[in-house]
Amino acid sequence: MANTLFKLGAAAALALSTALPVQAQNLDTVVATVNDTDITLGHMLVVRSTLPEQYQQLPDNVLWDGILDQIVQQQVLADDDKARETARVKLAVENEHRALLAAEAIKSIADTAVTEDAVRATYDAQFAGDGLGKEFNASHILVETEAEAEDLVAQLDDGADFADLAKANSTGPSGPNGGELGWFGAGMMVEPFQNAVDQMAVGDVTGPVQTQFGWHVIKLNDTRDKEAPALDEVRAQIETTLQQDAVKAYIEDALGKATVTRMDPAEAPLESLSNMQLLEE
Repeated sequence: MANTLFKLGAAAALALSTALPVQAQNLDTVVATVNDTDITLGHMLVVRSTLPEQYQQLPDNVLWDGILDQIVQQQVLADDDKARETARVKLAVENEHRALLAAEAIKSIADTAVTEDAVRATYDAQFAGDGLGKEFNASHILVETEAEAEDLVAQLDDGADFADLAKANSTGPSGPNGGELGWFGAGMMVEPFQNAVDQMAVGDVTGPVQTQFGWHVIKLNDTRDKEAPALDEVRAQIETTLQQDAVKAYIEDALGKATVTRMDPAEAPLESLSNMQLLEE
């Protein structure tokens, strides 16, 4: 489709609009006939609805010519003696028909799942109250061996500056910044690191703590209660979750009501799944 549209060139973009009169605009309006097969406005609208967004923005007259040219070419080839309605073609049409109907069902379910009341109820359930947990502000010094970490702890006990030691010794990317990691929520750090931080009070230094990255000396700079995001910041995420949950529930319910009979797996001709020659019969 993209190649067809691009071939129209600049000249096509300047062509006169061929839009149909208002009174003629319906899905059954015949816009072309190839041999004895009618091509309708409905056929063209379906093609346009599946175009990538960048092509949707092209002028109507450019799209009209490009879409109609494509459908005409397809019909000419479909009428050709070389076109055979093989098992592959018949089954592909059945699969496509089934997929389109399923997609329409999913769209309908998803569209009705998102209401303002549902969005706000989900937001309140996730973010209302005091159960959002804490956020931590910590610094660390990462070294390769436990002995190095123990030596750093001893230096800190003797009054050394944490940031200076981090700049001089840490192998982690935060070293040049004095080991500062900034704010992070529970679960954002690897488990041994997070477990250590959970047990610390502000101002505490602990170590050595081993993770898959090496040995850490950790300082807890501050903590704060996690603040709920504004509704608009998470609206899209909530809407997606509502849609996914609604579709999943609907499918599970539909499967429960449907009569489904499957071949016994022990009798399934698994090797036939690789026999593509069957499609050419």
